[in-house]
Amino acid sequence: MRSILPVLGLILLSACGSGDSTGTNNAAADPVAGASAPEGKQWTDIVEQTPEGGYRMGNPNAPIKLVEFGSRTCSHCAEFTETAMSPLTSQYVASGKVSYEYRDFLRNGADIAAALIGQCGGAATFFPLLETMFREQDATMQKLQALPESFYREMERLTPDAQTVRFGDAAGYIELAKRSGIPEAKARACLSDTSQAQALIEANKKAGDRYAIPGTPAFLINGELVEDAAAWDKLEPALKAAGA
Repeated sequence: MRSILPVLGLILLSACGSGDSTGTNNAAADPVAGASAPEGKQWTDIVEQTPEGGYRMGNPNAPIKLVEFGSRTCSHCAEFTETAMSPLTSQYVASGKVSYEYRDFLRNGADIAAALIGQCGGAATFFPLLETMFREQDATMQKLQALPESFYREMERLTPDAQTVRFGDAAGYIELAKRSGIPEAKARACLSDTSQAQALIEANKKAGDRYAIPGTPAFLINGELVEDAAAWDKLEPALKAAGA
């Protein structure tokens, strides 16, 4: 896919697929205790936006806090979601021992449109939309790869907010939002929200500076970057070592 970073004024912050991490893994911790969800609910039903701009599923006071930095156009992130979400949520988040937070990490112009749509419906649609975007990622990439040169020439003449709306439309994100129960007018308003787009970019810069994110997906456990954990069979042992 041709990059539209110059059009949207973004800097490429990471690659798809984690490289060598600079984080360190701690020695195995004692097992932590679980906790009961509020009456009538499961921890997987509890989703809240965090001050860092991500969305967290599970017990907000969980002793083990897992954070993913992911790109909605990254194939490795899609593979992780396909293999990890079921065991992560059913075995770890549901127990109250682990909370799981997803933070969008922008790699290209498509990511910013995807993130704006992904957050458009708030907590109620965040994780279902995320999984749908990953499940349909191949079809989305095919649409973007088929865009003609004239599309990019036209984009260069548009204002930043109009660029993002145009790109979100071309990628099929507006239709995806409508299928998820988000009205088209609201989806277009979310795509044209330049203040939210800037907040995403600034959050990415802070995360990159603080954690030296090597690629996507990348993971924190209790604030520490986990080494070589881009796949579930690598991340799960780290969760267990933390006491999950």
